[in-house]
Amino acid sequence: MPQIKQLDAHVADLIAAGEVVERPASVVKELVENAIDAGCSAVVVEIQRGGMGLIRVTDNGCGIAPAELPTAFLRHATSKLRSQEDLAKIGTLGFRGEALAAISAVSRVDILTRQKGSASGAKLHLEGGVPGSVEEAGAPEGTTILVRDLFYNTPARLKFMRKDSAETAAVAGLMQHLALSHPDISFKFIKDGTDALHTPGDGKLESAIYAALGREFARSLVPVKGRGGEVEVTGFVTKPLMGRGSRSMQVFFVNGRFIKSQLLTAALEEGYRNQIMKGKFPGCVLSVTLPVTAVDVNVHPAKTQVKFAREREVFDAVYHTVLDCLDRADAPAPAPKPAAEVVNPRGDFFLNMDAKTYRQQAEQPAAQPAAKPAPAAPARPAWNTEWKQPVRVADAAPEKPLYQTRPPMKSAVSALGGGPASVIARPAVKEESKSAPALKIVPPAPKPAPAPVTEISVKPEAEKRPFVPAIPPEQQKLDLPGLVRPAEAEEQEAPWRIAGEILNTYIVCESEDHCVYLIDKHAAHERVNFDRLKAAQTPPMRQTLLTPVAAELGREDCALLLENAALLESFGFACEDFGDGAVLVREVPADMDAADTAATLEEIAENLRTGRSLAEKRENLLHTMACKAAIKGGWTSDISELRVLVEKVQRGEVKYCPHGRPVAVKLTKYELEKMFKRA
Repeated sequence: MPQIKQLDAHVADLIAAGEVVERPASVVKELVENAIDAGCSAVVVEIQRGGMGLIRVTDNGCGIAPAELPTAFLRHATSKLRSQEDLAKIGTLGFRGEALAAISAVSRVDILTRQKGSASGAKLHLEGGVPGSVEEAGAPEGTTILVRDLFYNTPARLKFMRKDSAETAAVAGLMQHLALSHPDISFKFIKDGTDALHTPGDGKLESAIYAALGREFARSLVPVKGRGGEVEVTGFVTKPLMGRGSRSMQVFFVNGRFIKSQLLTAALEEGYRNQIMKGKFPGCVLSVTLPVTAVDVNVHPAKTQVKFAREREVFDAVYHTVLDCLDRADAPAPAPKPAAEVVNPRGDFFLNMDAKTYRQQAEQPAAQPAAKPAPAAPARPAWNTEWKQPVRVADAAPEKPLYQTRPPMKSAVSALGGGPASVIARPAVKEESKSAPALKIVPPAPKPAPAPVTEISVKPEAEKRPFVPAIPPEQQKLDLPGLVRPAEAEEQEAPWRIAGEILNTYIVCESEDHCVYLIDKHAAHERVNFDRLKAAQTPPMRQTLLTPVAAELGREDCALLLENAALLESFGFACEDFGDGAVLVREVPADMDAADTAATLEEIAENLRTGRSLAEKRENLLHTMACKAAIKGGWTSDISELRVLVEKVQRGEVKYCPHGRPVAVKLTKYELEKMFKRA
């Protein structure tokens, strides 16, 4: 039997580091949370090579005393707990006292700090958890920690690190969550010398959302605020019509701590029941505040999961807050005021009247000139106000035109048989006129009745242009691959008959053995697309978008797509970085609707995140593309499309959709008769 021995201190530190420090994002999380607990108002995070080369975190908090620097890097050394009772009321982000010790055990660390009011600061260097001597140094108020060569002494952990772009995306997503959890702190994130995030720190959550998650997502949000018992819920949720393709935009905080909770996710989505499209997920930035004694944050080493003392109370608070907000958003707008109560601030500057009122005013006798003559004005052309019969333009023309505006041309009336068009003219202005002439009604001249408008003659049926078939008769006998002619389709009698389609979703088919099939056309078409894409030996055809689509997906999803740009390229997507968590899409597969580009990329990002191997990622990508290109339930389909799907189902080529759902349901004659009590 092997002997039991106590592990070496260094080995124990490495084991502890493996629980706390999983990747560069874990280091950033622990250091930034310490900065927040130190009471800072601004934090700057800088990384190089995804954090594997350098991590620098600078804050303007309270700083650390020089004599306490070596103690700060010991295991279970903390300033946030003093007794056993403090474990039941943790109000800080960090409390274990393991972060600095675990980080220093697997990297090279330099710390520079100065307390507020001190004349000078101090610095300390650690390598592999072994501290050097504390030295006096000039430093700004606050603390700066540099972490270099992460996992340099643990090659077993180093080989599991992902690409630099993936690690950078993880740090960027973490910085988003930290910035949203504390909008009163200004966060700045620099990756490889480029500013990637900068929040104002003005205390407004909407400002942090705009800076961290983008303009489009911020514009789709509505505020929520509610309370249930001791649980208070505040934040923003998306409108029901702005559903997302994944849950990546659901952000929850409990007492200022970012967490992942299935309970809160279920409460949020329950509030959207029957208000959001199937397959879409709401987005949110929700903060839950409750007494520190009602939540246990000491259930996970990374402190991303919590346990509630009264889960039902928390669920109800989130559910009713979201539901009430959506009900208010759907409330009808107040009715507009009646027209009589609307006051025009500009008076009668614009005079509006209908045609009947205008004719009545025009038929009134001309008004007498005013006592004081008005300045001379050009005479207005006379218009015929009697619209009881068709009148040509020549009937209302003045006797002496002043000038001709354009060469004579046929008018619409003459073109229909009403005679030649007259010249549009303007009456001359009499010099002796001292006042503005009144409107003069010129009746039509006594002429013979105008010629009736000649109707457009319709040629007899015999004179219609003969129908030209799309395929010339001499070519209809050719054996063209992929060409299905209706005549041949009718000649080949199938052992089944399409009885119709119900709900624009299910095809009703009757087979020769007296069985009825209900076929889901979307599921069947999805399987056909999936099999075709999987069997294809060449990349799918592409369509170049006239207007490239800028899809805002969030920094983490954007980096994930760009990391797999070669895989997307092989399936017809041409994407490039557009900055601020957006990708610019210039090409998409030819059989995909360009309007579904953003939603498709969201689902692809979610599939890439969950896929473990390249083969699994390709499989998930094919699932998404096949679904987006398939006929949707509720669409009106042509009978020829339905016939192709039914034929593939009846031949056994299509049985299940790519997600495993059945494509067809079979009902025998006996089962139908049994339903109607005939058997």
